[in-house]
Amino acid sequence: MATNENLPPNVIKQLAKELKNLDETPPEGIKVGVNDDDFSTIYADIEGPAGTPYENGVFRMKLILSHDFPQSPPKGYFLTKIFHPNIAINGEICVNTLKKDWSPSVGLRHVLLVVRCLLIEPFPESALNEQAGKMLLENYEEYARLARLYTGIHAKQKAKLKHGAISESKTALNVDQTNTTSGQNADPKNPLASGGLPLPSPLATPMAASKGTTGQEQVTVAGPLNEIGIGGSAEVVPPPKKEGVLNIKAQSDKKKIDARKKSLKRL
Repeated sequence: MATNENLPPNVIKQLAKELKNLDETPPEGIKVGVNDDDFSTIYADIEGPAGTPYENGVFRMKLILSHDFPQSPPKGYFLTKIFHPNIAINGEICVNTLKKDWSPSVGLRHVLLVVRCLLIEPFPESALNEQAGKMLLENYEEYARLARLYTGIHAKQKAKLKHGAISESKTALNVDQTNTTSGQNADPKNPLASGGLPLPSPLATPMAASKGTTGQEQVTVAGPLNEIGIGGSAEVVPPPKKEGVLNIKAQSDKKKIDARKKSLKRL
């Protein structure tokens, strides 16, 4: 794995300055992130330009800097699958800025803008994906249909790179920690307090929904311990009792009342 030690100090200083500038004033539709321990790999999330088959998609790419950067151009790869004439199946990007038109004075901002412009205006004459290039020239509607299909499947909205040149790995770690924390803060005695619902008991009885007089939905739960209201108040219905059990209880209560009456007479 490459580290900052592979890049000269002056190059690291220039990269840090560029990354800070990209973070404070990001190009339209582009967010940049980097691993602080490895400036040689730079990630970017590119939003699909409006009016193209890539609209509403977010495409992650990376630039890999060589040890003699900026004398040699970086290599660009799309990590998100995309159907595009100038992007190979393995994600490699073919654009003149990263090849014959490269100059040590070309900054990262310019490279990223060129790549995004490639989504607006492909160049089928120098296609890495021959199928996409041929289809673009001969049957644009079919090309656009496939490009939209790839976008819908592979380039849906995902967690974007955060400001501050945060690396992809750190972003994923933050998500995991958030999920873990929310689970740790849950109160096992009161699952509703933490925003979650309790797991259903094997003995739980079904719930029946009904409309109240206010128009709000009420839930009638056929169990003495289930008191969950959805969109309104909850009505607790005791479980049905058999007639025989009621008679026994009534007789027992009558005997107790009679005994109390006798006690009062003695007094």
